[in-house]
Amino acid sequence: MLKVGVFGVGHLGKYHINNWLLIPEVKIIGFFDPSNDNAKEVEAKYGLTRYMDEEALIAACDIIDVVTPTHLHFPVCEMAIKTGKHVFVEKPMANTIEEGKAIMNMVKEANVKLQVGHVERFNPAFLALKDVSLNPLFIEVHRLAQFNPRGTEVSVILDLMIHDIDIILSIVKSDVKNIYASGVAVLTDTPDIANVRIEFNNGCVANLTSSRISMKKMRKIRLFQKDAYIGIDFLEKTTEVIKLKQPEEADAFSFEIETHQGTKTISISTPVIEDSNAILAELKSFVDAIINDQPTVVSEIDGYLAMEVAHQILEKISKSNAVLPQPAEFKDTSIKKNEDVELDHLEN
Repeated sequence: MLKVGVFGVGHLGKYHINNWLLIPEVKIIGFFDPSNDNAKEVEAKYGLTRYMDEEALIAACDIIDVVTPTHLHFPVCEMAIKTGKHVFVEKPMANTIEEGKAIMNMVKEANVKLQVGHVERFNPAFLALKDVSLNPLFIEVHRLAQFNPRGTEVSVILDLMIHDIDIILSIVKSDVKNIYASGVAVLTDTPDIANVRIEFNNGCVANLTSSRISMKKMRKIRLFQKDAYIGIDFLEKTTEVIKLKQPEEADAFSFEIETHQGTKTISISTPVIEDSNAILAELKSFVDAIINDQPTVVSEIDGYLAMEVAHQILEKISKSNAVLPQPAEFKDTSIKKNEDVELDHLEN
């Protein structure tokens, strides 16, 4: 039986504990959290042991579950990996690109398993497409959330959009060519709303909008590819596939439309969505990877690639929001009508 230690038992950490308890192959040894309020609640509800020494908890376990604030991911991962422990770490994997690179190198050197908590990979609406060929040419994403102070220590890019960045990178098998981004800090010191365009070398384009100051929640991805449209609603857990078919392939869910190229047969289907718990599924997949010595579903490399794109987006936003000093010769931009300037074309 694998022994688990949980670092961070706040809002998400408690969800992790609930789901670790449902996996028969593991046993929670204890937890570490500097918050006395969190600790008392977890001790009372679950009867788990609170460790005051981080290294002692790591030494007692086979798996370390890192559910701390993002800036603490790296030091906990470093301690765990260097002592040969397997690590599950919430997204984003680390706070900086340098930390992400270091984690990748440490995992390779220690030969341990690491999985990043990109939970949308395990959303049943996304899993329903496992048998559908996905080769999108255009992707449209909207991830909107109501404001919640929890998680605002990082930008909306690293808090929300990184989920969709990971999903897109898992679908589009091509390197990123260009990134265009704009964002605004409204209620915090980092971008709270952002719009991003990612262009890939294979011609695919992804437009992403993320906001954590919306009136309603939305988590949708729309994929457009040759002869097909796929809509995924991660919030409502529904999936829709609209495909162009040959007339002989028509079924009860098909209908015909007239185009300038002739009659086209369109089929609408809704793949079966299996009722599942995404957090339980990701933790269970991590345990299975350890037991069977298989690659993790969301590896440290996947986590780093999502981080890399996210930080490129933040850099683009930072540059686009920079206020450049105005040269003295251009401070007076008013146009004066004189003998050297012709304004006839403006007046007409």
